Amino acid sequence: MLFPKKVKHRKWQTGRKSPEKLARPDTRGITVAFGSYGLRATTPSRVTSNQIEAARKVLTRVTGKGGKLWIRIFPDRPITNKPAEVGMGKGKGDPKHFVFEVRPGRILFELDGVDDAKARDALRRAGSKLPLKTTVITR
Repeated sequence: MLFPKKVKHRKWQTGRKSPEKLARPDTRGITVAFGSYGLRATTPSRVTSNQIEAARKVLTRVTGKGGKLWIRIFPDRPITNKPAEVGMGKGKGDPKHFVFEVRPGRILFELDGVDDAKARDALRRAGSKLPLKTTVITR
């Protein structure tokens, strides 16, 4: 699983849940830069490190020794929660896991060195492991 080695701030502020800001397309990481095929997000969501790992396993099974895989997202945002049956107050909960906030248009994974049909199928299956809608794109 992916998580930061060291962070400057253990807990982040929550941020606003404005649907207009979430649905606004991303401006960075929107082109296929390394491989020939990419998996692009079409809806906003928070992707956990476990979900990234599940998608990575699907893609590495297909790439084998000949292909190459790039993971273009890294979960660095900590999500906190308080333990069960603990009253309100007494501060913020401990960090539970890390997520990456995906906005529409972001390239999540890239593949190269695999034939067209296999790459498209693998990226489609990897997208089904993620909590957002995705499309397969080519360079």
